[in-house]
Amino acid sequence: MSWLIVGSVPRADFPLVRGDYRLQGDNLLLDGQRIRVARGTPALMAVAAAAAEVLAVPAPQALLAGDIGTGEGSRAVYAHLVENITHIHHAGLTFHYLLPDIAWHNQVLWALEARNPAPLLAADAGFMYAAKMSGYADHYDLFTPDAGEMAFLADEVAPHPFYTRGFLLQEEDRIPELIERACAAENAARHLLVKGKTDYVVAKGATVAEISAPDVPAMEPIGGTGDSLTGLVTALLASGMEMTQACRVAALTNRHLGHLANPTPAFGLADLLPFVRRALELALE
Repeated sequence: MSWLIVGSVPRADFPLVRGDYRLQGDNLLLDGQRIRVARGTPALMAVAAAAAEVLAVPAPQALLAGDIGTGEGSRAVYAHLVENITHIHHAGLTFHYLLPDIAWHNQVLWALEARNPAPLLAADAGFMYAAKMSGYADHYDLFTPDAGEMAFLADEVAPHPFYTRGFLLQEEDRIPELIERACAAENAARHLLVKGKTDYVVAKGATVAEISAPDVPAMEPIGGTGDSLTGLVTALLASGMEMTQACRVAALTNRHLGHLANPTPAFGLADLLPFVRRALELALE
């Protein structure tokens, strides 16, 4: 299935680009632009491309713009989607780091839902915040929050994770409760892949899988490992895999990735890429 990754690059000089991309070493090549793989949307894209190769499916396409926090690039991405919606023929979209903008978010969501058939919609990071703040979280097929973001989804009044009630570093043990609260308040997608010491796969409010091994604590300080999980599930969904199975396999692959790489805190996400093939093969066995 054709898939589109939508996000941003933290560079002021990066233009709006859309199309096929490829992974070359620790760089992504897209429409004449070279993007170093570190964290954020480029990390998601790199892992999705590496996993797609293993799955023998086309790598997702990407729609990106540069945004250093001003929102200018994010608004350009939102506008491009709305203005070109008749050319969005992808079976699914994964939304990532975009500055939350409820008005623009709603225009994008309504335009995509008007498509027949409507594409699958996955969201992480800034776009997930916008989805929750808009009141349309339950219109999405998948969110991939970490523990702190899960606390945000469970808080019916918080406008941003920074304003979530409670102390976020203590939320890990409360994830089952937070899942229940978020789903009851319709502040969660139809499926959740909650990232943490234990990964939870949730379907329509019910936890259907918990994955806690292999446990590689050294993965925690490596920036981009949450993005890699979203990249893995993106590639698996693009391959046509059923949602809950894709979430299980993605969580297990991300854990095998850490086990195989045997990382130190000095590792970056790009150092993990050579291990994607074997990690995914192990998870699929």
